[in-house]
Amino acid sequence: MTFAVSEDDISEFFELLSPHLDERQRRLARGAFSQILGHGGTAAVSRASGASLDVVGRGRREVEAGAAVTDRVRRVGAGRPPVEVSQPGLIEALDALVEPGTRGDPMSPLRWTTKSTRTLATELVRVGFTCSYPVVGSLLKAMGYSLQGVAKTLEGSGHPDRDAQFRYLAGLVAAFQAAGDPVISVDTKKKEMVGRYENAGVTWRPAGDPVRAMDHDFPDPDLPKAVPYGIYDLARDEGWVSVGMSADTGDFAVNSIATWWNTMGRAAYPHARRLLITADAGGSNGHRNRLFKARLAELAAETGLEITVCHFPPGTSKWNKIEHRMFSHITMNWRGRPLASYQTIVDLIGSTTTRTGLTIRADLDHNAYETGIAITDKHFKTLPIKRHEFHPDWNYTVTTNKDGS
Repeated sequence: MTFAVSEDDISEFFELLSPHLDERQRRLARGAFSQILGHGGTAAVSRASGASLDVVGRGRREVEAGAAVTDRVRRVGAGRPPVEVSQPGLIEALDALVEPGTRGDPMSPLRWTTKSTRTLATELVRVGFTCSYPVVGSLLKAMGYSLQGVAKTLEGSGHPDRDAQFRYLAGLVAAFQAAGDPVISVDTKKKEMVGRYENAGVTWRPAGDPVRAMDHDFPDPDLPKAVPYGIYDLARDEGWVSVGMSADTGDFAVNSIATWWNTMGRAAYPHARRLLITADAGGSNGHRNRLFKARLAELAAETGLEITVCHFPPGTSKWNKIEHRMFSHITMNWRGRPLASYQTIVDLIGSTTTRTGLTIRADLDHNAYETGIAITDKHFKTLPIKRHEFHPDWNYTVTTNKDGS
């Protein structure tokens, strides 16, 4: 059976069908129609559909050869070549812009600017490349880059005995815990401004109803500040935080430890006769802080506890357990919420928990701590401190005897 088809009919057919087909399907449809028409079909379909003779002819050859079913629209290698191929040197130029200090010109104009994909694309265009910011983003991912914040991992010049101190400290912790004696990690969290000031982070709220805060939070010595001093019990996964309203001194640090012992520690360890404290090398509980040691001697006398202190080497505070087992969770708990009052801070700290069972108690310390208290050489020599053979500046025991025995 034969039938006549005009070019107008062919044009109408492809006008109706083409919007529903991809590039390869349109090519095969034209080729199939050309084959049905027979001799002269390729030219007729080309004129009616607006496709070139080459496209219709290629479609007809694919149909005659039995085109395989595939999801590909174009043959392998077809289409516009990648920008890194069409523009040699683009990858190297982009790499130099992202890391100018180590891989490119240190005088690059982007060395001290925000390197967004738009900024990078603009700079690439300025030096002669053609590249859009979405393409820059794709190239950066392919090159192994990702959006990252600053990671506090550099520890400065490492002390030659750093690893040995870690091993020594770990050995003491294991020995104390095996004997059922308390081991605590202590430190002062950073000072926090008290008031309706912006607090980093986000929290779920009704749409269009953010938590309101002051539009400025300039440092002001007259503004009230909270000084959270924490004690973390390694074995029991629980902690105490004294929220100070005064200065961060050795007095404040030891009074916080004493409050933990009287509030939580004594009940948890009723038979304990000794206590191990792990602390940073600096600050109110630093290894050079004489006031801290003098007040520890008073605490030892009051409680009957032999108190051993092991300090982390300088520059390694991130290894202190309290940092990532307690303080980090407190920060996450109050993110995106202004610390409007001292009581708000206490409540937020006390409500901090984790899936592993961390519990924290907190309270305000209303004492006013005097700064600049000096412990004389004469007084310091009378303290019952027994220094360890290994790094006696970092490791020592405060005994309950005046002679340090």
